[in-house]
Amino acid sequence: MAEFSRRIGFAPVVDAETRLLILGSLPGEASLKAAQYYAHPRNGFWPLIGGVLDEPLAALPYPDRLERLKARGVGLWDVIASAERSGSLDAAIKSPEAADLRGLALSLPELRAVAFNGGLAAKLGRRILADLAGLALIDLPSSSPAHAISLSAKAETWAILGEFLPDKPAA
Repeated sequence: MAEFSRRIGFAPVVDAETRLLILGSLPGEASLKAAQYYAHPRNGFWPLIGGVLDEPLAALPYPDRLERLKARGVGLWDVIASAERSGSLDAAIKSPEAADLRGLALSLPELRAVAFNGGLAAKLGRRILADLAGLALIDLPSSSPAHAISLSAKAETWAILGEFLPDKPAA
C-alpha cells in the first residue's frame, strides 16, 4: 500500500519585475529531495522555458537558472502550498491546501500573465485567479515526463509565453 505523507512546496521565485508567473501543481519527489523546482532529469521544464527565452537554462547551475528567470521577468511557484501525496503524480494528491495565488498576483505590479504547467495547476489556479482583471491565464501541457507528448509538441504551445516578456533581456 502506498504511503501518503504531507508534502510542502517551495517559496515563490519572483521579484517586483515579474511579468509572467509559471505555476505548477506541487513539487515532485526529486524536486523536494533536491530542494529545486523541476529537478527530475526527465522533466522538460528547463529546456522548455529555456527555449522560450532562447537561453540554455538547463546547462546552468540551479541558482543561476533562477536568477536568469527573474532577470527575464519570469517567476515560479505552485498552486498547492501543501498536500498529502505518495510519489510524484498529480493524480495521487489528496487534501491539497491552496497557495495564496491571489495575494502573490496582487503584489506583483508588472504581472501580465499566469501560465499553468499542467492540467491540475490550471484547474485549481483558474478557480483562484479567474476574476483578476487584465491578467492573461494560459494553460500549458505539463512539462512532466508523465504527460506523454513530445517535448517539441510541448514547445510549440509553450512558445506563446514569449508574448508576455519584456522586449529586451536584462543583463
